[in-house]
Amino acid sequence: MSLSQTNAPALEFGRYFAVSLIALAVDVAILFAAAKFMHYLVAATLGFVAGSMVSYLLATRWAFRRRRFDDRAHTEFAVYALVGVFGLGINDLVIYLAVGLAGSHLLLGKLLAAGTTFFFNFAIRKRVLF
Repeated sequence: MSLSQTNAPALEFGRYFAVSLIALAVDVAILFAAAKFMHYLVAATLGFVAGSMVSYLLATRWAFRRRRFDDRAHTEFAVYALVGVFGLGINDLVIYLAVGLAGSHLLLGKLLAAGTTFFFNFAIRKRVLF
């Protein structure tokens, strides 16, 4: 087994982490722009969805070497989105608990939510899709 094969899981995790940081930047930018005009949880949902689309594009093209549904893009996207729906639920719940109940700043709530959803999304997507 070559060194690149033994390091493949760590490389994929690192790439997925980089993808997630880019998606998080999109997410947070939209969250804060939209929160000026609408309820913070609606803004959080919009940001999360936009970040998820960025994440999908980058994850499928760069982060993961093997794709189980590579030949069925619609199926792959549907499964990715389904995992994202659960991630969105976790995201909005954590933000609500931090901001709505605990009175924390929106950025702190988003960072707590991002940390929580990152590990959930990576674990499920790696297991099911990649």
